[in-house]
Amino acid sequence: MFAALNPIALQLGALEVHWYGIIIACGVLLAIYLAIREAKKRDVSEDHILNLVLWSLPFALIGARTYYVAFEWQYYSQHPDQIIAIWHGGIAIYGALIASALVFIIYCRLHDLSIWLVLDIAAPTVMIAQAIGRWGNFMNQEAFGGVTSRAFLAGLHIPNWIIQQMYIGGAYRQPTFLYESCWNVIGFVIIMLIRHRHHLFKQGEVFFTYVMWYSFGRFFVEGMRTDSLYLVGNLRVSQLLSVILFVGALAVWIYRRYRSAAPWYLEGNLNAAINNKE
Repeated sequence: MFAALNPIALQLGALEVHWYGIIIACGVLLAIYLAIREAKKRDVSEDHILNLVLWSLPFALIGARTYYVAFEWQYYSQHPDQIIAIWHGGIAIYGALIASALVFIIYCRLHDLSIWLVLDIAAPTVMIAQAIGRWGNFMNQEAFGGVTSRAFLAGLHIPNWIIQQMYIGGAYRQPTFLYESCWNVIGFVIIMLIRHRHHLFKQGEVFFTYVMWYSFGRFFVEGMRTDSLYLVGNLRVSQLLSVILFVGALAVWIYRRYRSAAPWYLEGNLNAAINNKE
């Protein structure tokens, strides 16, 4: 039987550098680069983007861990020493996104920035970072689905090295990491192709598109995974949250589109334009 790919990219004495960390870092760096490029076009300072990254990353990590621990409290209440042992695994992307959103809101209020505009700038870059990050799960052989056959995987026309890595625990598994990654790539491409069209998006609506696209796909992918967090019975936390986010984003979009005078996305940072005139 084929050996799994080594999750450790580099070892220097006792120091181990994992592919997971390298892949996540690459996703974050690409997201920062794309966000800075777009921010300049929308009259948002590069410094604001870098400050948001510096503030949101640690809180995103804390949020991701807190979310996971909260829904696995039955275990962690009996093993409190493991709560901070993040190196043993156990983080949730929804927790990271919620914590990051709170940091964005606070920062934008303190610096007189439109939170909707900033979220619009960040949304597609976060989506591509998520798509890349799922390959860290691939290297760790985690976030996979139920048992399947090699014939099924071959029928997906995916490379053999992916099929080999999906042999986990004595059986081939559904590559749910791949499904979510591809879904996010498609969403990223669509948003990037249409967000600069005139009178298409008002500020906030690029973000709502991201939320609805991601939550819709995550709902179905989560239903295939074998490592889900559960609320009660067979109710998966991420599926419930996906429904709430999708409905919530759609409702706010409709309300703001017809009941508020939100500026168009392409108008950018109106405060900066006013200050420049002065």
